[in-house]
Amino acid sequence: MTSPEPFRTITCRVNGIARTEAVPVRMSLADFLRDVLGLTGTHLGCEEGQCGACTVVSDGATVRACLLLAVQADGMAIETIEGASDSGRLKDLQEAFYARSALQCGFCTSGILLTADAMLRDDRPVDRRAIREGLTGHICRCTGYHAIVDAIAETAEQRATCDG
Repeated sequence: MTSPEPFRTITCRVNGIARTEAVPVRMSLADFLRDVLGLTGTHLGCEEGQCGACTVVSDGATVRACLLLAVQADGMAIETIEGASDSGRLKDLQEAFYARSALQCGFCTSGILLTADAMLRDDRPVDRRAIREGLTGHICRCTGYHAIVDAIAETAEQRATCDG
């Protein structure tokens, strides 16, 4: 006879909204976002943290949602692609991805967009080499990354022009 999996009640802010839910203690943050909250923009690829499809922003830093347990997000602020997109913060990146045909099949795009945005909001200079290094945690089977790097570089130039 096996005992039932224990649950724990967590409270976190997801896309700016406080959410309190009872979750199995072994549920991943990605499964919590997708299956409990219905935020399906967070995709599960390898479930080992290597492909980056499940990337979300946790307390301001990009993380792999498949590697975090939902109970570890208790008290955290989580932002998914839905929240970042709805805020309009990614509009220029999304437009550049569309214009450069960098969307590919779209499965890994949400994680790449959140990583790209984090790179562009960092104070460090962003050139094509830095962009490629920043994308090393993402595996896209559709592309050689040229269009993605082009789109991020174009957005970096546009943001620098607007800021400077």
